[in-house]
Amino acid sequence: MNKNKLPRRIGYGIVLGIIVGCACHHFAGSEAQAKEIASYFSLITDIFLRMIKMIIGPLVFATLVGGIASMGNSRSVGRVGVRAMTWFITASFVSLLIGMVLANVFQPGAGLNLTAPVEAGKTAAVAGGDLSLKVFISHVFPKSFAEALANNEILQIVVFSIFFGFALAAIKRAGDTKISDCIDELAKLMFKITDYVMSFAPIGVFAAIASALSTEGASLLLDYGKLIAQFYLGIAVLWLLIFAAGYFFIGNSIFNLARLIRGPVLLAFSTASSESAYPKTMEALEKFGTPKRVNSFVLPLGYSFNLDGSMMYQAFAILFIAQAYNIELSWTQQFLILLTLMVTSKGIAGVARAAVVVVASSLAMFNIPEAGLLLILGVEQFLDMGRTATNVVGNSVATAVIAKFEPADEQSVQLEPAATHSHSYTAGTQQTSPT
Repeated sequence: MNKNKLPRRIGYGIVLGIIVGCACHHFAGSEAQAKEIASYFSLITDIFLRMIKMIIGPLVFATLVGGIASMGNSRSVGRVGVRAMTWFITASFVSLLIGMVLANVFQPGAGLNLTAPVEAGKTAAVAGGDLSLKVFISHVFPKSFAEALANNEILQIVVFSIFFGFALAAIKRAGDTKISDCIDELAKLMFKITDYVMSFAPIGVFAAIASALSTEGASLLLDYGKLIAQFYLGIAVLWLLIFAAGYFFIGNSIFNLARLIRGPVLLAFSTASSESAYPKTMEALEKFGTPKRVNSFVLPLGYSFNLDGSMMYQAFAILFIAQAYNIELSWTQQFLILLTLMVTSKGIAGVARAAVVVVASSLAMFNIPEAGLLLILGVEQFLDMGRTATNVVGNSVATAVIAKFEPADEQSVQLEPAATHSHSYTAGTQQTSPT
């Protein structure tokens, strides 16, 4: 598939999915029949997402190990890591703050006047689980690399890859480059497999949209229109701030970056899966000119620590539910919720519907009925689409900005022979030369 045509075809898939989904809902004889029709669409979506998940682990491993090995020393890795975490923590705080401010301004849950059920904590459809800091820290370190790959535990794969990358860099300095060459070849192979898998993206997108609307119909969007509109206004504000921060650091190059990541963002939006956008995001950043060694280190970290859209959603959803039950939260309580989310949201990277899991656990912590989750689960798919696309935007801009501050003599990166161009990234500009 022509890569330049992929975003357009994904757009066609979204439009066709809306039309077919609404038609199936309208002509279905009963609710059970509509759900059965939706299940067939979901099967297509599941197959596509399974194909995406099968390449994520090897791709993260190959690119991250290659990136660390090319950095050559722990000082470079530490410098990039500190800058990345500084950006991630700041972005997380700002995202949570935006969600809370908008929820206080718009009061999306006010007027529902719901009564908390006696067994509120047992009626929620999503279990919160143990998301304590202690559990998170122990979960970061893999018991088995094979298990981490099998479960797509991105953060555990990152930890193993860091050890592997440092060891490979030491061997490489000693003069042995055979293993390093093998890792580079593995990365090339995984990108080629990615191209094959991504050719099915428009079909997967079509099925995902059609499935959601087959069961609920267009009325779902109308009934929750106010909530969805307010949430997406918050997403727009967050995008504006992210790109403004990017413009501050890399200037007009941010517009080129925005153009290059349209495809990955659209794919993440339509499938509500940031994993599906990972390979194309990596490719877009290389086209932009950021060093592969920076991309392959910062981007996987961002997938675990820099979930801007999810953070905003969590704050917005918790306050919405509290307002629906007429629960008054002081500014002190809201600040405690913000700090709690800063920690708990870092422990669920790779978990399906991770943001909902965090919301469920946080509701219980602050005595807000977990049954309130049922209010938003109906439109969860559409909220998830927006926050997932935002996560991709945030990680793309973060990677580009962090690359800007890498020393010029360390930024040269040699792309794979299969690539059509090689890039060097200096002071936010892009230089392209034929290979």
